[in-house]
Amino acid sequence: MITLYFYISMVVLVLALLISTFRILREYERGVIFLLGRFYKVKGPGLIIVIPLIQTMVRVDIRTVVMDVPTQDVISRDNVSVMVNAVVYYRVVDAQKAIINVENFHEATSQLAQTTLRSVLGQHELDEMLASRDTLNRDIQTILDQQTDDWGIKVSNVEIKHVDLNESMIRAIAKQAESERERRAKVIHAMGELEASEKLREAAAILSEQPKALQLRYLHTLTEIAGEHSNTIVFPLPIDLFNSLRDGGNTAKK
Repeated sequence: MITLYFYISMVVLVLALLISTFRILREYERGVIFLLGRFYKVKGPGLIIVIPLIQTMVRVDIRTVVMDVPTQDVISRDNVSVMVNAVVYYRVVDAQKAIINVENFHEATSQLAQTTLRSVLGQHELDEMLASRDTLNRDIQTILDQQTDDWGIKVSNVEIKHVDLNESMIRAIAKQAESERERRAKVIHAMGELEASEKLREAAAILSEQPKALQLRYLHTLTEIAGEHSNTIVFPLPIDLFNSLRDGGNTAKK
């Protein structure tokens, strides 16, 4: 009876070892194999064999990971405090490095992204954070990609999601924008006045050279007045008459 139990136990043990020997890895998975504690090779995808008690396997997902960077309190170069968060897209391109060179590649990438975000944004002014996000995204992505290369990580993209300001800073920016709009309005008005004065100067020069043109202008003005319901009576006098009267007065004085 004891012998029967022994054989049954041996059969169950052998079956368990055989089952644990065969592993199936999906298309997006890789298996890092260790032989007696030392790195052996990277296998997968598909059906692989892992020798029990001698070999061990660590699964690695090589799909792109979308990682949210927690909100960070950043001090800009012009000493403005802002709250910034971002999202990082990365994937494992070398499963061996991701398992051997760093304890937890996801946590390491997350911590590095937080410190890099604060460091890069702290070198720029608030206006640059608000207006040049694409440039800042590229700078952060380049730094992260270089520093995670030894971990077998490829950082493909970084996007700054929100740049939040406190209420006092929002009011200050709104006041600055209003002042800028007023300044532009004054500049446009001044340019209009300058252009109008130039046109008037040109018109005066033309009328001074051609006195009949001024009389035509008088007649046009009278036509406009006659077309309106007005009690005003206008008697046009030729300019030559004023000149004759003025010349006659000067002669009489002499």
